[in-house]
Amino acid sequence: MKKKLKILLNKEQLSRTIDRLCYQLIEHHNHFSDSCIIGIQNKGVLLAKRIQNRIKEIENIDNIPYGKLDITFFRDDFKTSDKIPNPSSTEINFLVENKRVILVDDVLYTGRTIQAALQALNHFGRPKSVELVVLVDRRFNRHLPIQADYVGLRVDALDEAYVRLEFEEEEGQDRVLIYDAGQVAV
Repeated sequence: MKKKLKILLNKEQLSRTIDRLCYQLIEHHNHFSDSCIIGIQNKGVLLAKRIQNRIKEIENIDNIPYGKLDITFFRDDFKTSDKIPNPSSTEINFLVENKRVILVDDVLYTGRTIQAALQALNHFGRPKSVELVVLVDRRFNRHLPIQADYVGLRVDALDEAYVRLEFEEEEGQDRVLIYDAGQVAV
């Protein structure tokens, strides 16, 4: 069976969406003096870095703490697979104690990744608050009561659909795709 493919955001649309997310964050975090940005491995890290860099450009801020969070061993399903886990690195060289954490991921689907990220984050202190930024919110099929505070694009897609974020750094181009999305409302 041939997979259906639809481009949800092209390079220019993705850039504008990231800019919009940055301006929303700027409105709520002012000078980012008590804030930090943490990306969830893998694609959330790339998105978080772009957000951090863009906010630095817009606001002329030198230092916004930035980290990478791996959640492999915090997932509720990592022991249920026969595959050997292949974790990415966690790189957070600061405490999140009393900081306003901006947690970034590419796609919010069931909510399980975010649940695991919140558990992993606790190993770095107790944040003042945690806000969730996602590029794509798949509103259907949520397993946990988790919602994003900042959303680039909301997509109503059935289970068969797969949303994929591609970045130039890894795939050679910037875009957001959806596969097998026969009944998608965007």
